[in-house]
Amino acid sequence: MAVRVRLKLKSRISGEVVETVALVNTGFETESPQLLIPLALARRLGLHPPPPTATIAELGTAGGPVRMFIVRDALEVWVVASDRSVGPKVADALISGVEEEVLINDKLMEELGIVVVAAGSGKWRFIDDPADKIRVTEKPQYWS
Repeated sequence: MAVRVRLKLKSRISGEVVETVALVNTGFETESPQLLIPLALARRLGLHPPPPTATIAELGTAGGPVRMFIVRDALEVWVVASDRSVGPKVADALISGVEEEVLINDKLMEELGIVVVAAGSGKWRFIDDPADKIRVTEKPQYWS
């Protein structure tokens, strides 16, 4: 099991709003807040075909280098829990033609105040939650 959280996403390009579940991935390290989104979700958000401001980057992954579109500052992101939401935070969108799950990078995780308590059992909390407030992971959501 892993930590997955419910997100509300708003495209700053199209204005489309979508709720989805995202995997918190501390190994997804970048210099700015980023959200990797599958192609099907990018289409729903009006980010594919990519806008003229998009660039193509080759990124290193565990499976080798992958080319993806990057749309800078494309999304407003909220974490939505049963009792509260945190956000919006602005993030770049990385559009993947391979990945089927939304991935939150280390910088966005920090900006949203997500703290992994126990990765193996999917426990997490917000940084300002009381120490005894433990939240549980969401079920995976796949976009294909």
